[in-house]
Amino acid sequence: MKTNIGVFFGGRSTEHEISVISASQAMHAINREKYDVTPIYISKQGKWYTGEALFEVANYRDMAALIARCEEVYMRPIFDDYNLYKAKKSIFGSNVVTKLDVVIPVLHGSNGEDGIFEGVLESTGIPFAGCNTLSSANGMDKITMKMILQACDVPVVDYVWFTDKQWFSQRDELIAKIESKIGYPVIVKPANLGSSVGIGRAIDRQQLIQKVDEAEKYSTRIIVEHMVEELQEINCSVLGDCDDYQPSVCEEPIKSGEILSYEDKYMGGTKGAKGMQASQKRIPAELPDEETRRIQFLACETFRVLSCHGVSRVDVIIDRKTRDIYVNEINTIPGSLSFYLWEATGISFDKLMDKLVQLALKRKRESALKTVSYDQNIFSLGGGVKGGTKGKLK
Repeated sequence: MKTNIGVFFGGRSTEHEISVISASQAMHAINREKYDVTPIYISKQGKWYTGEALFEVANYRDMAALIARCEEVYMRPIFDDYNLYKAKKSIFGSNVVTKLDVVIPVLHGSNGEDGIFEGVLESTGIPFAGCNTLSSANGMDKITMKMILQACDVPVVDYVWFTDKQWFSQRDELIAKIESKIGYPVIVKPANLGSSVGIGRAIDRQQLIQKVDEAEKYSTRIIVEHMVEELQEINCSVLGDCDDYQPSVCEEPIKSGEILSYEDKYMGGTKGAKGMQASQKRIPAELPDEETRRIQFLACETFRVLSCHGVSRVDVIIDRKTRDIYVNEINTIPGSLSFYLWEATGISFDKLMDKLVQLALKRKRESALKTVSYDQNIFSLGGGVKGGTKGKLK
């Protein structure tokens, strides 16, 4: 009997469409002789759907027609229940659509890549690929991530962070702090979004105010970073778990502007049909061997100290003047699952998907060996319970 893989994608996120493209690529790459695949699409309203029509990106042009061809479903937050249920219960017959064996989340951005969805999966106990709740949350939040990396001696650029409420109540103080600690130019980012959503460059105070006002539309926490003016962007993927991992070859994205935009990354002149691999890049990046090894080491260190799992992509920047290397961010569910980097490394897309399944099952086996609760009921022991009237109910 084949292992049934549930692929979750879409979601309540500004990166919804990117997720659909990445998931379509992943589902088509899975070896159907070895696995069954169940697509589970999460709409922008948060409803779950499954159906054969979800495999093809072209069907998403008419959402009403697509949803009409699908079944609304849900999972129960009950440990060891891996079933997918019909939202509209049948009068006769079973309400179970299928039973999942493994889940591969291909959700990008908020409400999916930030630990929220991973927490749902952990509550059911189902094996799933990718980072757990903690590492997903830490990797998604640019502020927390940089704090952890700094504490572990992984180099990052100087930064200042604050909340949207602080920005409105302490604007002058924050501007003064940014100008004294970092200076212009700076990069302004929402703390917990990806795909360059809400990111802006500021070269003076007026632009800083404008870019922060834009960024706070997307997040309650804002980070302002020193901008390396003459920079070289390099990406490296990491595959495995925090104890056994390997880096991919490096890539250099080719920018069409000062900042690699959402359109540069995902539209790439191909109407968004090919995802992250559609953007122009050099693979492998043309770097001295020593710099390549350094970047791969920092990518693996970032993966390790954040306790990552599955496949991630670490983005670094090189200061062309000094050749200093800084970790910029980690994508715990990277666009297109970075399959193009692994193909260049010698691992085909279908083998990458197989590896993710095996990693998910390995983690499940290992977690089963840990103690999470005790069989003994302490309420049945003599002597009562501290507090109240010796545990007696009134």
